[in-house]
Amino acid sequence: MQFFGGSEISPSPPAPAASGNNGHMMYVFNRNGICLLYREWNRSLRTLNAQQDHKLMFGLLFSLKSLTAKMDPTSAEKGNLGVPQLPGQGCSFHSFRTNTYKLSFMESPSGIKIILVTHPRTGDLRESLKYIYNLYVEYVVKNPLYTPGSPIRSELFNTTLDQYVRGIA
Repeated sequence: MQFFGGSEISPSPPAPAASGNNGHMMYVFNRNGICLLYREWNRSLRTLNAQQDHKLMFGLLFSLKSLTAKMDPTSAEKGNLGVPQLPGQGCSFHSFRTNTYKLSFMESPSGIKIILVTHPRTGDLRESLKYIYNLYVEYVVKNPLYTPGSPIRSELFNTTLDQYVRGIA
C-alpha cells in the first residue's frame, strides 16, 4: 500500500535524482523529536556525539518549519514563531542547499519526519522521500514485532533503504 498517491510499492522506485553515491546521512524522527533511525553513508567529519547531533537536527527542522510558517505570504494568520504546527498546516519546507550539502525534508501526516542529507547538486528528492516513507510503513509499521516510538531495528528495512539511497543520491 502506498500512502502518497499512486499504486503499490513497486520494484521500480522513482528514478535517481543524480548518479553516484552522494547520500551522506538520513534521520527519521517521530512527532516527539525522538530519533527512530540514523544512517550514514558518506559522512567524513563527526564533531558531535549522536545525541547532540539528533537534538541539533530536530531543532533545526523545528526552527525552519516555524520560520517558513511565519514568513508565509499567503496567510494572514501568522501565529507565534516557534509554536508547532500540524503536518500540512501553513507553508511547507522541503529542502535547503549550502555549498557542501543539501538537506531534504518530508513530514508525514502522522508526524514522522524524514531528513536526507546529500551532495549539494542532488535534484528534488520529494518523490524519493515519499518512497522511503512507504518503505518505512511496509517494513517497520506493519511489522507486528515493532513497537511504535522505539528505534527501528529492521534488517530488511535497513538493507532496502541502503540499496535505494545508494541508487538515488
